[in-house]
Amino acid sequence: QVQLVESGGGLVQPGGSLRLSCAASGSIFSINAMGWYRQAPGKQRELVAAITSGGSTNYSDSVKGRFTISRDNAKNMVYLQMNSLKPEDTAVYYCNVDLMTGWVPTGPYEYWGQGTQVTVSS
Repeated sequence: QVQLVESGGGLVQPGGSLRLSCAASGSIFSINAMGWYRQAPGKQRELVAAITSGGSTNYSDSVKGRFTISRDNAKNMVYLQMNSLKPEDTAVYYCNVDLMTGWVPTGPYEYWGQGTQVTVSS
């Protein structure tokens, strides 16, 4: 069993910053890609940023230059530093992890966090 726990969401004014964290725990053999998605009311869930096990990153055009994804492989954690936030960044943000489980590697499997609300408003 694998659990993803997110933290760091909240209310921030336009132009402000937030840092999201996601911790993966449980029966994890290795983690491949880690990423952040978001879903605004009435819209489909979309990829915000992703990072491979080797550290290669990918960002949606809407957040390039403002958001930075990083990971700590020793702690099985992924972070999203969000700067220069805009009202259109308001959404529920979800952590997504692709990993192998167990003592004998099985998978890969995809897991989702429970989501954390980010609201950008004055």
